[in-house]
Amino acid sequence: MTSKFATGLLPRAHGSAAEPTLGDRLIVILYGAIGWPWLLKSLSGGRRRDKARLLARLGLPADALPNLGSWKADTALLHRIVDTIEQLRPAHVVELGAGASTLVTAKALALNGGGRLLSFDQHADFVEATGAWLAEHGLAAELHAAPLVPAPSDWPRLWYDVRHLPDQIDLLIIDGPPWTVHPFVRGAAEVLFDRLPVGGIVLLDDAARPGERVVARRWRRRWPNFRFDLDKSGTKGTLVGVRIF
Repeated sequence: MTSKFATGLLPRAHGSAAEPTLGDRLIVILYGAIGWPWLLKSLSGGRRRDKARLLARLGLPADALPNLGSWKADTALLHRIVDTIEQLRPAHVVELGAGASTLVTAKALALNGGGRLLSFDQHADFVEATGAWLAEHGLAAELHAAPLVPAPSDWPRLWYDVRHLPDQIDLLIIDGPPWTVHPFVRGAAEVLFDRLPVGGIVLLDDAARPGERVVARRWRRRWPNFRFDLDKSGTKGTLVGVRIF
């Protein structure tokens, strides 16, 4: 959930009117204390040569991704997205958390037969900025501001109020909401898993962090029809889920 501009050290406030409980505050503090090595490592956007290779691969100008790092997707995730689109040729891509990954996904789709990209973020100004960023490069996506509302099922705290979803999602990219909402906040993305066909793919960013590892364990128990593997390349790790039946 980042524009092309440099972002601050701390994630932005999530923008929901719902106040966290004392228990929620404590678990965020606890996981922050446990996970600080991963959080610190995630502030790197990857090596310059990997970014240059990514831009060349997509035919984007050298200044198209001026500020990777901080809370933006790193180059390993961005290369993984391009790899997946080249392999899968998805008709429908849904992204949770707009920003650098939106630009890369839109460009990769344009180079590989097209496809519909729906991107959601809780911050309306980020959505607007991302749309302008894509337009600079002749790209477009269906961008939606999705406020955070009470999470479904037994997941804690908040989740995106997502609408306008296709019946089938071939590729699901999860890069939000931020962990400061709750360390397990991205787990609620499983409400979309039934929309993935056999061969459909889930990419969860920041998967090496302790909170996302808990999410991954729960998903493995609940979704035996998916295979989940942790890709440890890059600075933050990516959980790759493939629907196998």
